[in-house]
Amino acid sequence: MNSLFPWLLFLQLVAMAAALEPLRPGFYSETCPPAEFIVRHVMKKALIREPRSVASVMRLQFHDCFVNGCDGSVLLDDTPEMLGEKLALSNINSLRSFEVVDQVKEALEAACPGIVSCADILVLAARDAVALSGGPDWEVRLGRKDSLTASQEDSDNIMPSPRANATSLINLFSQFNLSIKDLVALSGSHSIGEARCFSIMFRLYNQSGSGKPDPAIEPGFREKLDHLCPLGVDENVTGPLDATPVVFDNQYFRDLVAGKGFLNSDQTLFTSPRTRPYVRLFSKDQDQFFKAFVEGMLKMGDLQIEQPGEIRINCRVANSGTVDGLMEC
Repeated sequence: MNSLFPWLLFLQLVAMAAALEPLRPGFYSETCPPAEFIVRHVMKKALIREPRSVASVMRLQFHDCFVNGCDGSVLLDDTPEMLGEKLALSNINSLRSFEVVDQVKEALEAACPGIVSCADILVLAARDAVALSGGPDWEVRLGRKDSLTASQEDSDNIMPSPRANATSLINLFSQFNLSIKDLVALSGSHSIGEARCFSIMFRLYNQSGSGKPDPAIEPGFREKLDHLCPLGVDENVTGPLDATPVVFDNQYFRDLVAGKGFLNSDQTLFTSPRTRPYVRLFSKDQDQFFKAFVEGMLKMGDLQIEQPGEIRINCRVANSGTVDGLMEC
């Protein structure tokens, strides 16, 4: 990762923020009153069909907002002229459930054509994924535009690896004006969902090039992971990120305290003295976790840069210069 790139991007985010139309709750109250109901209805159906899918949709907001702000760029398919973000190192064979976003967009277009942006859909759907899984509910700020393009290179320069340690994560988040508390709370998004064996093989068999497993893994849990992800396994096999992978709660933090974090980038939050106090706090006080998580999601959702924008008709494809669809920021 280019360590300078996120800092330069944050400076751009700060410099341009004042020029953008302010985000606000109830943005669609007059132009598309049922918008938030429609998003939640589709997300509820997705949860019933495949519980993991809502966690996957929530993850899309993280991967969208950190790369040039919350602009729906992560949803764009590649074109002959553009390498988008879906095949970036942290996204390829990992990000999923784009079809749920398609279903939300289709329902919104049927009710209110050309009104609700794909970027706002991601923010609404992430909130609904948490609420429908037993976590907190909150009022979101809306009014984003969709980008006209995406950049695989920008994503590769910014998004952290599952191997990341606490120090690198702290540095990354700070460049987006997100605190250590925000980092730990937002990592609690791993309270729901699953991850691939690909992301932990080095932890199990060659941590830091040692040829040995990560000593931070609790021995009994390591046995379970060895069984799930033996050498030679299809590395797309998945395992739960915490002990209650379909319920949004503070079990994730209790697991970290017990040495049962699935990813290195999770367990490092407990092994590092800078992040450990928040892990302990959230493991003991779910209300504090929920409050901090909502605060972090709102801050992350405010990340924007000034750029040409539109309301896409199809979240996977820019409107290709359609005059009526293009609305400059």
